Amino acid sequence: MGNHKTEEEIAALAETGEQTSNEVMTSCNTETVSVSTPETKDDGQSSCCCGKTTERSAEEVRKLINRLNRIEGQIRGIRGMVERDAYCPDILTQSAAVTAAMNAFNRELMANHIKHCVVRDIKEGKEDTVDELVFTLQKLMK
Repeated sequence: MGNHKTEEEIAALAETGEQTSNEVMTSCNTETVSVSTPETKDDGQSSCCCGKTTERSAEEVRKLINRLNRIEGQIRGIRGMVERDAYCPDILTQSAAVTAAMNAFNRELMANHIKHCVVRDIKEGKEDTVDELVFTLQKLMK
């Protein structure tokens, strides 16, 4: 399926920060919601490294986007603190809050992935999904 990268290539991209959030996706059978991202082609198809996508319910998309919007606001707040020469421990406290918020986002996304995508793939006999899950967990636990 198109532009497929090996696990080693994905890991190298993740370490350099070049990997985008849409580069590792999987497929879920739920209500389809079209979400436009910079990686979306003109024909509406998502371009990711593995050719897989995840179809999320409108409610799941709403929850994830709300979390990301809050995190984005926190990041902007930290930027403002740096621009105003705020005290380092105050900035670090806010940075820790962003880290906790990202961890919560990752937990929610991972739980949905396991409950829907992984379970479905295992039922379909796609045992390589377990390897993909282990690889993803290893990246998150660095």
